[in-house]
Amino acid sequence: MAVSDVVISPVSGKADLKAFVDLAWTVYANDPAWVAPLKDEVHALLTPGKNPWFEHGEAHYFLARRDGKVTGRISAHIDHLALEQPVEQGMGPGTGNWGMLEALDEESAAALIAAAEDWLRGKGMHRALGPLSISIWDEPGLLTSGFDHPPTVMMGHGRPEYEGWIARAGYTPAKELRTYEIPITGDFPPLVQRIIQSGEKNERIVIRKVDKSKFTREAATILGILNNAWGDNWGFVPLTDTEIAFVGKKLKPIVFEDLIRIAEIDGEPVAFMMTLPDLNEALGPLNGSLFPFGWAKLLWWLRAPKVRTMRVPLMGVVKRLQSSRIASQLAFMMIEYIRRDAVTKYGASRGEFGWVLEDNQGMVAVADAINGHINKTYIIYEKPL
Repeated sequence: MAVSDVVISPVSGKADLKAFVDLAWTVYANDPAWVAPLKDEVHALLTPGKNPWFEHGEAHYFLARRDGKVTGRISAHIDHLALEQPVEQGMGPGTGNWGMLEALDEESAAALIAAAEDWLRGKGMHRALGPLSISIWDEPGLLTSGFDHPPTVMMGHGRPEYEGWIARAGYTPAKELRTYEIPITGDFPPLVQRIIQSGEKNERIVIRKVDKSKFTREAATILGILNNAWGDNWGFVPLTDTEIAFVGKKLKPIVFEDLIRIAEIDGEPVAFMMTLPDLNEALGPLNGSLFPFGWAKLLWWLRAPKVRTMRVPLMGVVKRLQSSRIASQLAFMMIEYIRRDAVTKYGASRGEFGWVLEDNQGMVAVADAINGHINKTYIIYEKPL
């Protein structure tokens, strides 16, 4: 398939896959806000047998070339668990995805998107939703504001031009995702403090740190709450047991007991908040490789990380308590306890949580109550095929 002098071909073999991964270094060569991912991590994300997503998903990758030079890349993929979700929640039967889009020019991007759409049609899909790289749990959405500062750990970056390119390919916004910057060096507003103090007087409530010596059990508890809490959310796809184990193993090096809290009522775990030191602050100087000395620098950093930013990627309260007064109380208590340790033990001066769905009224209200402001927005787009 060719559009003008742009030639699109499927990724075939190790050399093509290397070119697919390496293209990002060309695209962002002059972008000071881009943080290079670890290349081994990107290869693992894309490889069946290494990423358990492939136990319920399938993917195909494409490269764009002009005069033999790689000018773009894209992934097309189908998550069979997503196909089983209710249509009103964003996924559902007939919805395929694309992602990992990077391109040096609009012509290449348009040809790549068309190739991804053709592949999805060939698989019986009648709607495209993207970008997702690769799962909704990885890096969903296209960055549309906040280009001037680096993304935090596990968040994506992008070029400002992409928004127009995707729109001209016939896509419209399906959902906006937001991250919120939170001031954490000072006390939260008096109302929030009163809510926290009230919770501390409730003997039924316990906010505890995770026990890393029981990591597998704690991870299962947290992700069990997550699957329950997020089950009705737009875009939700349940994590499998294999994925839970995979995510736990991947995150274990940056898990610190005082930065992850579980809330219990009468001894039952009902809510959690996961906070991660911004690993991107350590990864930035490594330029995507742990060799020859990057691994030693990273291990040293992980022993006692000092960071500017803490990120809250995941937070949840079991469904039966959502929209109740105690749900927000538990949230504020966990946020405050983690805030204190983040500042005093890790030297953090700012917090970020997200992504948050634009219409998640509970989380938006929490962000507003602690003086949060939107610092990045991401858009997931859709198009009938």
